[in-house]
Amino acid sequence: MNAKIFLVTGGAGFIGSNFIRYFLTRHSDTKIINFDSLTYAGNLRNLDSVSNHPNYTFFKGSIDVVKDVKDVFETFRPTHVVNFAAESHVDRSIMDSGAFLRTNVMGTQNLLDASRQYQVRKFIQISTDEVYGSLGAEGKFTESSNLLPNSPYSASKASADMFVRAAHKTYGLNVCITRCSNNYGENQFPEKLIPLMINNALHDKELPVYGDGLNVRDWIHVEDHCRAIDLVIEKGESGGIYNVGSDNEWANINIIKLLLKKLNKPESLITYVKDRPGHDRRYAIDSSKIQRELGWTPHIRFEEGIQRTIDWYVQHKDWTEDIVSGEYMNYYKTMYEGR
Repeated sequence: MNAKIFLVTGGAGFIGSNFIRYFLTRHSDTKIINFDSLTYAGNLRNLDSVSNHPNYTFFKGSIDVVKDVKDVFETFRPTHVVNFAAESHVDRSIMDSGAFLRTNVMGTQNLLDASRQYQVRKFIQISTDEVYGSLGAEGKFTESSNLLPNSPYSASKASADMFVRAAHKTYGLNVCITRCSNNYGENQFPEKLIPLMINNALHDKELPVYGDGLNVRDWIHVEDHCRAIDLVIEKGESGGIYNVGSDNEWANINIIKLLLKKLNKPESLITYVKDRPGHDRRYAIDSSKIQRELGWTPHIRFEEGIQRTIDWYVQHKDWTEDIVSGEYMNYYKTMYEGR
């Protein structure tokens, strides 16, 4: 079979960049094209370690611009597509849902159209557990759970999933969809909970906590997520959906208190702010299908992973400073001042 050429969209973001670094170390026969528009959350510094790798190429463009998508497919003729590209922050989707519709829905459809035209062998859609909505105190999301998104972000991701499914059912495109729980690890943009709280604590700033802080999330280290995607690429059934989680539920407030303890900072930094609209109470993922069918299991215990994450941010303050000194600070003030 001909050489594999992977088009990785959103490869300069948090999960995408971790995936590219992971994949290049394990697949010497595969070329990776990183297709990213470099919006606020895309940072090529995340890929410094592979920027000169012979099997890595960066191509600037946006999935919601048809010409950009056509150009990258025509230039590189990818055999596989892994779609990480997305507007991904719930708070931003509440402020401007249009950007989420353009990128997450229309952008995904552009990729599907090009994948059919250029006869891509496999299309992997990276989705989220948020498409399932919110859980009560018990139970877990399975692949057969109803899609009940509660935010513009999750609605856009659920819509994209449906277009991916339709491309498989209608046109026979070989697709898989992965739905993962909350990721943490290095290079995560500091609007997300864990890096935001670490950065604020390191600077003795207030730690804004929505509502009562008892919203529960299932946390997985990004490297375990990358391993799962690798297996889905290799073994995933055409049309298959795979939930990825590590049975690691934490209330937000307990995560924050743990971070403060490890950073030797006082809990008095915690400041409760008005809850965001439509804030899902609890997520939990049943990942038994991917474990049973593909042999995946999480390898990184939370105690190890969270310490690695804290250490990385402590040792890479310059990375965070470069980010929070610009446009992000305007967003941060809009979201949290006066709450």
